[in-house]
Amino acid sequence: MPERAKKLCVGVVAGAHGIKGAVRVKTFTVEPSDVASYGPVADEAGARVFAITVLSAADGMAIARLGGVADRNAAEALKGTRLYVARQALPRPEGRDEYYVEDLIGLAVEDAGGARIGQVTVSYDFGAGEVLEIALADGTTIMLPFSQATVPTVDIPGGRIVVEIPYGARPDEGLPTREAEAS
Repeated sequence: MPERAKKLCVGVVAGAHGIKGAVRVKTFTVEPSDVASYGPVADEAGARVFAITVLSAADGMAIARLGGVADRNAAEALKGTRLYVARQALPRPEGRDEYYVEDLIGLAVEDAGGARIGQVTVSYDFGAGEVLEIALADGTTIMLPFSQATVPTVDIPGGRIVVEIPYGARPDEGLPTREAEAS
């Protein structure tokens, strides 16, 4: 299992709420209130650990208190902090086709013929569904929608996914890559 999969991100502090240290948390759990169901949360480095209490939740956001955060200034200082829990604190995926999106990071990417073409580096959710960033063997990256049509096979035990890359998605086919957009 990849090193980063030993902990999973359950939310990110979106900002302060009120003057008594509460924070708004964009949650990555099915139910926003579940962000506190797995015990204490920690920052990415594990340097700060917080007891978390959800005060209210709706629409993918939770209003919560984090242990040790007592005023608005301390809450504002946490904006952008990603909140993690230990992987073993989460329930096991139930079915064969269930997994945590984080489990995809680091998997080999193969085409339908079995040729390795790259590796999954990041998963994004911009609101319209998951998007996978794939580092290709030539050093470029592409972004593909994480859908059944584009990713027909996810083989977590085998350490790979199989992709059907739509025409135009490869850098040599004229669509922009992350590197091209940055220049």
